[in-house]
Amino acid sequence: MIELKYKNLDVWKKSMEIVSEFYRPTTLFPKEEQFGPTSQIGRFTISIPSNIREGLAISSNLQIIRFLYIARPSLPELDTQIQIASDLSYLNNSNIVSLTKIVNQTFTMLSKLIQKNKNDEKRK
Repeated sequence: MIELKYKNLDVWKKSMEIVSEFYRPTTLFPKEEQFGPTSQIGRFTISIPSNIREGLAISSNLQIIRFLYIARPSLPELDTQIQIASDLSYLNNSNIVSLTKIVNQTFTMLSKLIQKNKNDEKRK
């Protein structure tokens, strides 16, 4: 794998953690949900680190901000998927608590990175 600076960022690492944390419990979902919540969750989780990476591979603060803004809405979408999976009894309480926590942490980290880049852009 290529060694790039985005891999050292805590927010990217946390977003990669989201992928594995969400994929594990979806393997226990009923097989008929493969194209429902399981598929949705997979797309949302993968899009977060992918968009962070894409944005941080660009040198323009405005483009970085744009991709971070693309990544961030996937987190509330994941929160909704947690609620749906909970309502359908696909997740236990422990999963719900840990998944909600990681979504909230990542949302906060991403928001701070967006703000930092906005402030850097204003200083130019």
